[in-house]
Amino acid sequence: MAPPTRARSLPKSAFASTFSKLKTSTYTDSPRSSAAHNVKTLCWNSTGTLIATGAADRTLRIWNPEKTNVKNSTELRGHQGGVERVAFSPVSESELASCGTDGTVRFWDVRTKASIGEVKVGGEAFTLAWKPDGKEIIVGKKDDTLIPISRDTLSPISTHRQNVQTNQTIFGWAGKHLFVTTGEGCVKILSYPSFDLLHTLNAHTSSCYTLSMSPSGSHLAIGGGDALVSLWDTHDWICVRTLMEMTGPVRSVDFSFDGSYVVGGSDEGTGLSIAHTETGEYVYQVETTHPAPYLQWHPSRYVLAYSADSQGLKIIGGVSSI
Repeated sequence: MAPPTRARSLPKSAFASTFSKLKTSTYTDSPRSSAAHNVKTLCWNSTGTLIATGAADRTLRIWNPEKTNVKNSTELRGHQGGVERVAFSPVSESELASCGTDGTVRFWDVRTKASIGEVKVGGEAFTLAWKPDGKEIIVGKKDDTLIPISRDTLSPISTHRQNVQTNQTIFGWAGKHLFVTTGEGCVKILSYPSFDLLHTLNAHTSSCYTLSMSPSGSHLAIGGGDALVSLWDTHDWICVRTLMEMTGPVRSVDFSFDGSYVVGGSDEGTGLSIAHTETGEYVYQVETTHPAPYLQWHPSRYVLAYSADSQGLKIIGGVSSI
């Protein structure tokens, strides 16, 4: 699979004038207004040609970002509880993993709309993290248990109960380290696959909910319940910048494809503030009428997808528009 063509990086001085010209498209699959139907997880595939969304009412849908009509989307059915997290494989543009309150992790081929595997982990599964080579995925449960799953055998490899509230897990780009947010305001850096503790980042004054590694691996962004996003230098593990434009707890955070810009989402307030990674300067404010807690940048373009409560999924910038 050829990598997607990357857009040219925009300098800080040109970002606002360029981004402000992009159109925002809305993708709604239900006429009813229901909190259970609100998008609570979303993910681009590796080429940026598809985006998956999930909701608490079991709705799991694959969208073509170039077509907003629900008739051009695909609904995947199988979960018996709310969909908590969706995550496309890093090595296959058509393979999706999902997990939910029914205690299962499901694997899908979005081309055939078929489930290609299911792993029962029990309890409530609410986080997923693919290993960069696509051979394993870690599911996190609400009882603070982390379970690596083999993609080849579709079976759990081991079980690791954490001694603190665990909110999200991501891999480092080499697949040798796990970064785990905790309810104590810390991020634990664990060796993988041993799960040995290597380092602790004392990041926030309240729970750390979300984190993202920049594409180059030079920065780690951490979002917390204190309405802050902290940016960390991964060489010296020091906090180099703190972003303070958030209104409420930060539920998601992500870097643009080139690592130049970072944005966080919250379930309180309105608007999305995009900051320049190297300076911490805010370069653009996306006006929204509803809170936008979940978001993700396109893998190769300045295109931003975010949740919009009952309005559904929104995407700023068409995939073919830049």
